[in-house]
Amino acid sequence: LQLAESGGGLVQPGGSLRLSCAASGSTLDSYAIGWFRQAPGKKREEVSCIDSSSGTNYADSVKGRFTISRDNAKNTVYLQMNNLKPEDTGVYVCAAPMASSCVIPPYYWGQGTQVTVSS
Repeated sequence: LQLAESGGGLVQPGGSLRLSCAASGSTLDSYAIGWFRQAPGKKREEVSCIDSSSGTNYADSVKGRFTISRDNAKNTVYLQMNNLKPEDTGVYVCAAPMASSCVIPPYYWGQGTQVTVSS
């Protein structure tokens, strides 16, 4: 399974971005997919995860602003990010465990896409 992110960029505070995580080499429908972010000088944190049944979870810092979804027909998982804040800045990476559940640590990782929130 290979994962490739896209959709990052520079956005002003309060703006929106939609990140995509496209899979190849295997179909996504049996995998959970998580979004992680890494900011300079900070630990990597899990932002959100969606399991194979489309159950979702979110970090407290993004609840109500971010929405994760999946389109198995397109083999893609999305992260819709609204009302972005400067503290959302970082490299966003999608990852998948060798399982359908979000409780299993990731095994497959993408390369990441940069999100910068700044005026």
